[in-house]
This record gives sequence, structure tokens and C-alpha cells, in this order.
Amino acid sequence: MLIKFTSIADFTILATVMKINKYSISYSQTGYFKGLATCYNDGNEKLKPFYKYTPDIDSFKDVMEDKSKEFINRELLVRVISDQYLSSGLLDQENYSQITKVKIDSLASENTFTVTTGHQLCLFTGPLYFLYKIVSTINLSKKLKDKYPHRDFVPVFWMASEDHDFAEVNHVNLFGKKIAWESESEGPVGRMHTSTFIKLLEELEQIIGDHPNALRLMELFKTAYLNRENLSQSTRCLVHTLFSEYGLVIVDADDKRLKNEFVSLMSDDIFKGENELIVNNTISNLIEFKLVARNKIQVHPRKINCYYLLDGLRERIEKLDHADLYQVKNTNITFSTLELKQHLLDYPERFSPNVVMRPLYQEKILPNLAYIGGPGELSYWFELRDFFELNKINFPVLISRNSLLWIDSSNFSKLNKLNLEFLDLFLPLGQLERKYTRQFSEIAFEKEKELINEAFDSLLTKAISIDNTLKTSVEGERIKQLKSIEMIENKILKAEKAKLEVSINQINKLKQRLFPNSGLQERHDNFIEFYLKYGDGFINTLIQNLDPFDNSFNIIAEQ
Repeated sequence: MLIKFTSIADFTILATVMKINKYSISYSQTGYFKGLATCYNDGNEKLKPFYKYTPDIDSFKDVMEDKSKEFINRELLVRVISDQYLSSGLLDQENYSQITKVKIDSLASENTFTVTTGHQLCLFTGPLYFLYKIVSTINLSKKLKDKYPHRDFVPVFWMASEDHDFAEVNHVNLFGKKIAWESESEGPVGRMHTSTFIKLLEELEQIIGDHPNALRLMELFKTAYLNRENLSQSTRCLVHTLFSEYGLVIVDADDKRLKNEFVSLMSDDIFKGENELIVNNTISNLIEFKLVARNKIQVHPRKINCYYLLDGLRERIEKLDHADLYQVKNTNITFSTLELKQHLLDYPERFSPNVVMRPLYQEKILPNLAYIGGPGELSYWFELRDFFELNKINFPVLISRNSLLWIDSSNFSKLNKLNLEFLDLFLPLGQLERKYTRQFSEIAFEKEKELINEAFDSLLTKAISIDNTLKTSVEGERIKQLKSIEMIENKILKAEKAKLEVSINQINKLKQRLFPNSGLQERHDNFIEFYLKYGDGFINTLIQNLDPFDNSFNIIAEQ
């Protein structure tokens, strides 16, 4: 049956039934995390010049003081967000709209701040970490309220509605199958109409069946995608329904009124050209400090970091050489300097910040204290501190989103039967098979290898006492002998593996299930599979078990 919680007590009952346990390992132990975000989580001293506040709860006292010095048009912000919810038909639903309305209205107070995460408008929320980012943001707002009870904190989900990479958002992986939304529309994905979703939902319905939780999901998806104008409204409806009881507020920055607040900074970017220089300077420092390789830089600034935006169109603006003329790429649209300045004032909604300018836009219009992001996102935020200072906007606290592996009771049972530890799961498959096979092999070659090394050490000493040039020859023979031992060892292990074929196949299946395509579960799987089994208990379990200040990789196991 579908489980819908009305209180924490309800969840506690389910948690007891589910017997959820949480385990933690370091990010380095997973083998999947490296780069600037890992340096940040490890507190690398070299990285400190590239962010402003340490990622701990005590830092927020200073952040609130600094952010309070900036002007935020709170009245406009409340009006725009309220209008967006009303146009999506959400604030008139009494069963779950009241908490959201209270949170939106609270933004009018100088005593209220936001903590924010953002993501593309992925089909059915896309990979699991979409949800983990939001859960981290909700939990951070709760932690801040506990620490600073006289302030209010609103968790915000920033929809990347102006992105135009449709191929990144149009599909979902479900039960080993890729389900894709086909559309010929172009331009910003948030403005794409969802009228063609009927066929896609019919396909999904056939896959997930008629279990009560499946019926609930189909009702939710039909309401979100068939009863809304575009992908922005659909995504807002879907995310709102999943998270409204936790006070999440969803913002679509593709709005003329909000962009009007950002006009002066877009104008500076287009006509002054300072942003490219200062971000490139920071990138050079990151490379010089050996924090990142040149080919691993996440984001490269441009001379102009704004797109030109129309329905069906999102293209870069470029200044033509040797002419007072700006052109929208791949179009016949051109402007003189004076024309472009006036056009920006008259139609700010036609200008869209790129990945460099978007964080600045976010911090300009929100009373924001922190951004919660994944490793790739945080890596490009480290390029932006001096850029923020140049534009006189406070740089927020950066918080790494929670990462986790969810192991259901069936796979947990298999793990135990195979006598595997959690850390074993993170080994490459070949190493895992080898380790597993070794525990059943009575034949060990360590002693033989040790004897060979001792013999060659003695030979080496005698050889170089006669002729030092013999060293290379002796070492070469040592390597050959050790490789011969390894070849024999591998043949024996292969024979052992053949005897353990059933168990090895089980390991392969377990590894593929928990690490699809040899990658992390959170980067591949969609929440639908988990919702079908746990209903709303899945999100409640995440809320209850994750901590935004927990600097480790989590394993949640249903036992």
C-alpha cells in the first residue's frame, strides 16, 4: 500500500519496520572522488584563498552579517515566486501548500535567509543525486534554525530552466532501460512544451505496473507533465509534490522582473570585459598552486558571458572584430553598442547568464547564505571568488551535497552471504573477484616470492661486487622469475574461480546492480525504482539519515 506520512512519528514506525542502518566511509575510500571538491572536504590549506567561509555551522554568523549589508529586493522576490506558484496551480492546493506559502512570505523579512541548490530540469528528476542535493539543502536549513533560532531559513531549489542542452535532461535510466522524451523543440529547456509526454507516460506505465505506489507515481507524473504548460512548470509541480512538506521553495529565474535586478551586472559583463580576465586569473592561480590540471578546469569564461534568449533560441552574443557591432551567433541578429545597451534595458528577459554569470545572478536576487553542490559544481565555484568581489556580491558558503549508496534488504542479504564487506564493493570488479577467490585458495605464493627475492638479493650483491654493469641483467631475471610465479598463481586462481562460478556470477550481478556501468548508483539510477518499493518512506529516510555537515560517503542499508 502507498505510505504517505503525516508526522515524524509515522516515519519512525516505518523506520523500525525497515530496520535502516547507516554506515560511513571516507570519500577517498570509494575511489570515485577526486579533484578540487575533495581538496575542499579534506581542508587542503592551498585551497583556502579560493573560498571565503569554512563549511561549518559557526561560519554562518559571519555570512548572515555580510549578506545583510547587500540590498535584496525581497518584496519583488516574494511577488515573483508567488506568481510562479500560482501560474503552476500549486498554492491553491490546501493539502500541502500552506508550508510553502509561509516560507515564500517569510522571504519578505530581513530576518530570513536562503540556502540553495540547483539542477537541470531532468526527466522524472533524473539521477538520484538530484534528490540528494535537495535533501542536503532542506537539512541544512533545519540545522541553521536549530543553531540560530531567532532567524528563519528557507531551502531553495533553483531550476536551471534556461539551459539548452536537451540531451542531458531528456532521459532516465530505469530497470536497466533508458527511457527518453523525444522532442524537436530547441532553445531553453524550461520553455519546452510537454504536450508530447502522453506516449512517454504510456511507456512508463507499462514498465512500472499497477502496484499502489506505481499508481501514485503515475498520478503524480500525469498531473505534473500533462496539466502544465512547459517543462519548468512540470518540474516545479513534481519537485513541489515530493518536498513541499519540508518547506522547499522552487525558483525559476527566467523572469523579466528578476532579470531587471541583474541588468547592471549583465551590462558590465557585456561591455567591460573584466569578468573574463579575473576568472582566468583565478584559474591560473589554481593551476600554479597545483590544485588542478589545466585540462581539468570545469568552466572557462568568455569575453561575454551572456546568451541571447528567445523561445526556441539560446545563442551566445559576440563582439565582432574591428566593428561597433554585436552579433547573436548562428542568427542574423546584430546590435550596435548603443542598440544593445538599450535592448538590455528594454528586454532583460532576452538575456541569459551562462555558467559563469549564473551563480552571480543567484546571489544577486536571493538573500542566500550557502550553495549546496556536487563535486563538479563546487570545482567551478572555486574559480569565482575574486569574480564575486569584483562585482560586489558576497560569496556564499560552499557545502558538498550528501553522497550515498542505498542497499536494499535483498542486496544486503547477498552481501552477507558472500561474506563481503562494504569497502569490498568499491573495488574494481577484477580486484573484487580476485580477493574473493583468494579466501578459498589454500595455495599461497608469498613465501616463494620472498625466497626468490632473497636469492636474487644475494646474487645482486655478488654480481655488482664483480661488475656493476651486471645489475640490470640480474634485476631483469628477478622480474622474469616473479612474473612466472604470478602466471602460475593466476592459473591456479582461474581454476579456483571456475569452481566458484556461481558465487562469482552473484558478485558480478551485485556489483552491476549497486554500481551500474561501473559508476556510482547516485549518478545513474532514478528514484522511481526506490519509490515503487518504499513510497514516501524513501525521501523520509534520506531526510532523517543525512547530515549536510557529514564529510563522508554514506551507505544506507535496509537489513
